[in-house]
Amino acid sequence: MKFKLQPEILIAQAKARIKNWRLRFIAYIKRLLFPIYFFPIKLITYSAYYLVVFAFKLMIRIIKLIWFCLRWPFRSWGNLFKFIFWGLIFSYFAFTEYRFLSLVERYGGYSKFFCSEWATSRQLKKSVVRIVGGYSEGSGFFVADNQVLTSFHVISDEPSPKVIFPDGSFDTPTHISADPDNDLALLTLPKKNSDKVFHWVSPQTLQINEPLLAAGYPLGTDLLGEVTINKGNFTASRRASGFFSDYVQTSINLVQGMSGGPLVDQCGDVAGINTLSLSGMSMFVSSDSIKLLWPQFSDQEIKKIKVDPSESPAAAVEAFYTYLKARRMEDGFNLLSQQYLQKTNLEEWTNRFVDVLDVQIFLTEAVKGQPNTVRVKFSTKIWTGFEAFYHYYEGTWETIKEGDVYKMNQSNIKEVAEPDWQWFYED
Repeated sequence: MKFKLQPEILIAQAKARIKNWRLRFIAYIKRLLFPIYFFPIKLITYSAYYLVVFAFKLMIRIIKLIWFCLRWPFRSWGNLFKFIFWGLIFSYFAFTEYRFLSLVERYGGYSKFFCSEWATSRQLKKSVVRIVGGYSEGSGFFVADNQVLTSFHVISDEPSPKVIFPDGSFDTPTHISADPDNDLALLTLPKKNSDKVFHWVSPQTLQINEPLLAAGYPLGTDLLGEVTINKGNFTASRRASGFFSDYVQTSINLVQGMSGGPLVDQCGDVAGINTLSLSGMSMFVSSDSIKLLWPQFSDQEIKKIKVDPSESPAAAVEAFYTYLKARRMEDGFNLLSQQYLQKTNLEEWTNRFVDVLDVQIFLTEAVKGQPNTVRVKFSTKIWTGFEAFYHYYEGTWETIKEGDVYKMNQSNIKEVAEPDWQWFYED
């Protein structure tokens, strides 16, 4: 026969228990505090006692748990199969977690592990530019919306290099500054390209064997197609003796024409600039060094355009083609005589040379017995349809002096088809 306890009885029992616990707690506090001069000793001894008791009981429980785990698989065949099954499951997940952490570390951490190499390659293909520096060509990338960074040796002998964009258009820098000792140059363009700007990442955050991508245009305009992207791994950070810049060493193999292109991590952030390659090992000036050296760039060692069309007819012809080379179309137009201007205007005349990427002057000399007539040899590099075509010309310009300046009056220029090597070196 079961008896149901009344609510009043349950409440009374609960109150009695609470009262008993309260009285015991008060008695414990009194024993701990009084006499007061024993309190520090009691505090230490009580604490040590309870810690020892807790540690002892915990150890006993752990031993019992271990003994139970060791015995449990052998208590029945069912337990043994369960133990093997769950052991394999646990081992699989433990191994997977270990491999996953290894991959994450190799890719530079969680923030880079989930970056898409495909997206980074796509960004490189639409942002890395060609640099045409006269006889030298290379690559470059935007570090600001109107500034392109490249290697100094690409533009060292060229006062008016050209920047060719992935869409085939090109532009001429309005200002050039550089640090020749560390092989860095900065080209300032007249137009902004905010969507092509790269961000920086410090090489100090790179992990050994972390994948890196180097982008550039091998062999310059002689090789058609979009930007080439080479993949390799981070090896080490280096510093060359006697230089102020640090280098990123990788397993990437660079080729001629890729100088000045970016070295990026899996997320597309720039860790360095393509600098040199030796036997399958490449070196890149680090992003940290670039940012440190950037404020010290100057134009002191940049080759300048120095022409004087008032000096002589030959100097005027040289100035005319130099202005075409530098895309200074108004300056070139102003060297046309009044007679020549009767049959053209600035817009029409400029459109004749819209696809001229470069002009190389081989010879300007006065014709004997005709002091105002100048013999000239030059070549043009025409950029059309993502391809460069070379044309060679020779002939004469008749000049006329208007004011203090010699100007182009009448030309007799003809194209030379496939000139031999002697044509270039004739005195």
